[in-house]
Amino acid sequence: MTLKAIVIGLMATSVLAGSAIAQDQIKIGVSIPAATHGFMGGLNWHAAEAEKRLEAANPNIDLIIVTADGPADQASDLEDLVSVHGIQALVVLPFESEPLTEPVRAVKDSGAFITVVDRGLTDPSIQDVYVSGNNTEMGKVSAEYMKTRLGEGDNIVILRGIPTVLDTERFDAFMAEIEGSGINVLDNKFANWNRDDGFEVMQDFLSRFPDIDGVWAQDDDITLGVVEAVKAAGRDKELFIVGGAGMKEIVKGVMDGDELVPVDVLYPPAQIATAMDVTVAHFVSNGPVRGSYILGSPLITQENAAQFYFPDSPF
Repeated sequence: MTLKAIVIGLMATSVLAGSAIAQDQIKIGVSIPAATHGFMGGLNWHAAEAEKRLEAANPNIDLIIVTADGPADQASDLEDLVSVHGIQALVVLPFESEPLTEPVRAVKDSGAFITVVDRGLTDPSIQDVYVSGNNTEMGKVSAEYMKTRLGEGDNIVILRGIPTVLDTERFDAFMAEIEGSGINVLDNKFANWNRDDGFEVMQDFLSRFPDIDGVWAQDDDITLGVVEAVKAAGRDKELFIVGGAGMKEIVKGVMDGDELVPVDVLYPPAQIATAMDVTVAHFVSNGPVRGSYILGSPLITQENAAQFYFPDSPF
């Protein structure tokens, strides 16, 4: 065989190998809300970190992350992921459950593997995998801590998120846990998982209630507003605050022994990374992955806070 024939043969082999690799490429869409508040900022950061890690470990995996400013924007993104990118799997955290159910169903009908994160669809049969924090445990763990600090005749106020199933699960679990403890809930109001709303709601509580021993803020964005209001009123020595999620500023304060916010309860924005891990495993592992993954909501204390502290995350 001549040298020319060998070179031509090697070139043909390379082309065929390249075609095989291209055919084996697995495209996974990741559709999440834009970083409209702290928690979503953290979730976006963890998604980007997971993308880098998973693509480096699996050269045949192509993760395509798209962010949406609202339900209609996200529905449009899902159409593009199928028609333009030809994805074989979708990881989706719906902006809202109901308006995204049919768009996700359309992706499922294209043959894609579906992983739903946090905010479930109205039809769970669409999903192959569901990943979420544990809202019931979050409420229960928060109340358990309250009971270690307070008792008969002590007063608390509660700042809730937005009127959703997720918020109701947290609130109901909290109330069930403190039942019979003698702790008085003076009032509860929605603060929309928002710092400014947290500040305004807490200002109202402080103006109406001269004796508050504890605050369940439920969410760390809300907690920042509550802290600001309490300090502005000069009442930071009279009470303590329990937030939730694991914002790095709050966790750092817990590490440093902050008496106003002595603990936090985890609701991890890193759950998106878990969802991406499981979805990739569906294609690269011989183990089954279909099912639900409900992540724990441990109490973050000064003793264990370091393991929940991500200083490079925006949240």
